[in-house]
Amino acid sequence: MIVKLMMQVRLLPTPDQATALEATLLACNEAATWVSKVAFERKEFKNFALRKVTYELAKERWQLGAQAAQHVIKKTCDAYVTLKHGSCSS
Repeated sequence: MIVKLMMQVRLLPTPDQATALEATLLACNEAATWVSKVAFERKEFKNFALRKVTYELAKERWQLGAQAAQHVIKKTCDAYVTLKHGSCSS
């Protein structure tokens, strides 16, 4: 049996942390917009195939960590699946 627990958490960042968090969210949104454009232009909506052509540049251009860059690509692919009922698998 799997038990799922849900918890509500409130972030209380310092002003410097809030600035860094905002900058990170903006960078992720910009990267997602770019990844979406690449996906649309190439007609490539599968996660791993899209990652091959966007991952390194997304990390470098927006100074994203590996996990953030991969998450941006996956979430972008998921959005296309929702819109087009396509495939976001490998």
